[in-house]
Amino acid sequence: MFNFMRQSAPALPIADAIKQVAEGEAILIDIRDHGELAYSGKAKGALHIPLMRLADMADPRHPDFHPDLDMKKPICLYCASGGRSQMAVGLMKRLGYENVTNIGGLGHWVAAGGPVEKA
Repeated sequence: MFNFMRQSAPALPIADAIKQVAEGEAILIDIRDHGELAYSGKAKGALHIPLMRLADMADPRHPDFHPDLDMKKPICLYCASGGRSQMAVGLMKRLGYENVTNIGGLGHWVAAGGPVEKA
């Protein structure tokens, strides 16, 4: 019944995502809301685009398009646990992004050694 919420294994291991983000090869997006960022910080280098704004800010035709997004670069998404970021993968693919990966939650990033910064 809730197949859309079922999290699949990430196509990109988190350790690889950490490396690619650090080297500027991939874009990391935190889709959590502002309160979550204020509480726990965010992955270092992540763009903050809340899920509720993603449809506008990831659409190159929209006036609120985020200038740091690049449809040609790999994009890694995360939230608190991976559920919302899995939905966001589908949304970004519908917008035409091809290389989009759900890396799970911020806790997965931290557990794999990813750096965190205050938001």
